[in-house]
Amino acid sequence: MKQQLSALANLSEKRLFGTVQSVRGLIVTCVGLEAFLSVGSRCHILRKNLGNNVPVMCEVVGFDGDIALLMPFSGLEGIGPGCQVEICDTEGVIRPDHSWLGRVLDAFGNPVDEKGGVIFGATPYPYRANPPPAHARERVKGKIDLGVRALNTFLSCCRGQRMGIFAGSGVGKSILMSMLAKYSTATVNVIGLIGERGREVQEFIEDDLGEEGLKRSVLVVATSSDSALTRRQAAYTTMAIAEYFRDQGEEVLCLMDSVTRFAMAQREIGLSVGEPPTSKGYTPTVFSELPRLLERAGPGLKGQGSITGMFTVLVEGDDTNEPVSDTVRGILDGHIILDRNIAERGRFPAINILRSVSRSMPECNSSAENSLITTARQLLATYDDMAEMIRLGAYRRGSDAMVDRAIHYFPLIEDFLRQPMDEPSKIEEGYEKLAKVMGLNEWPPQQLVGIPLKPHG
Repeated sequence: MKQQLSALANLSEKRLFGTVQSVRGLIVTCVGLEAFLSVGSRCHILRKNLGNNVPVMCEVVGFDGDIALLMPFSGLEGIGPGCQVEICDTEGVIRPDHSWLGRVLDAFGNPVDEKGGVIFGATPYPYRANPPPAHARERVKGKIDLGVRALNTFLSCCRGQRMGIFAGSGVGKSILMSMLAKYSTATVNVIGLIGERGREVQEFIEDDLGEEGLKRSVLVVATSSDSALTRRQAAYTTMAIAEYFRDQGEEVLCLMDSVTRFAMAQREIGLSVGEPPTSKGYTPTVFSELPRLLERAGPGLKGQGSITGMFTVLVEGDDTNEPVSDTVRGILDGHIILDRNIAERGRFPAINILRSVSRSMPECNSSAENSLITTARQLLATYDDMAEMIRLGAYRRGSDAMVDRAIHYFPLIEDFLRQPMDEPSKIEEGYEKLAKVMGLNEWPPQQLVGIPLKPHG
């Protein structure tokens, strides 16, 4: 009832109309409304085709003198010069509610899961909100159990931390996301599938996420067939819903797949309105919108919960230094690299430990945990340096004690990092198992100066 009363209060007494002047690609030019519009305003265009009289929703994306530039949220069939354009009374907000858990929504918060309508909350949340003030936010603190052994140990994360998952196509991003959604200790998952393949949405919900994962999740879906505006809108809606649950004191895990498709949608919008292409065709607004989106995740104000963010980045040709990857890596608090070579040899999740970083380590770990992880990483690095010689048989065992140890421990650590997708792993279990792999009889140890690696000949 409160939402309906709010909508009635915002209704305009006058209906304002303009006229379509031209249609160029994805851009519709409108005259007659420039005095009443601003960037971000919404309009309806009435079609000429009487067989399809559903108006087309558009957003104002720019101005060319007195001409408003509109971009549609759907196709432009039936739109041409002379069509009427009406200003919408739609607010740029969404009204989430706790009952949305277990639901699948579109980019505007409408249900698409055939479970009936949704209840709207009383408090409006802007789609394009500003992040909390930097000086007033809580600090990230307290580990979050992500349920993935490799992340819990080698890449420990704190509540409110933001991490990027960087990978090419087909390396296991969706599987890793499903493990995080099902096994993390976050109280609420908000999952944004941005530009996802349409056929994979149901597979992710039913096979990867499952009934138990869906119960504590809200999914926002915009498939690759949706317009650029809709794909961008889905990312904003995902963050607005996560902010609602954060303000309710929940520990939110926000999973977004993928930031790259958000950037591609923003590039498409920018190029359509005449922005100059810069690096690899990405427009300047891409690099200004990315921090505005990603900074909304993180710890909240005092007394609020937090949003732990996991954002996937689809790298082109496995190049983690392409423009979007490089920009996102500089904004976030760490990066998880999924390696195609590791996936091809059958180890999942295919996380490259040596190339991945969590910026909350080592402060969030105890001295014993840091010593254990540092020693294991040194063994992996030593083996990686000598891997070519070892494979070729050019290394003679006994030439270097550290290399001999690395050869012995490498398959043990690799087996530790391997985790079936239906097998959760608690954070304490991960350290205990790694300590056993490294030859420690007890965990945590009573006194630890260094890991006593056994010599192997």
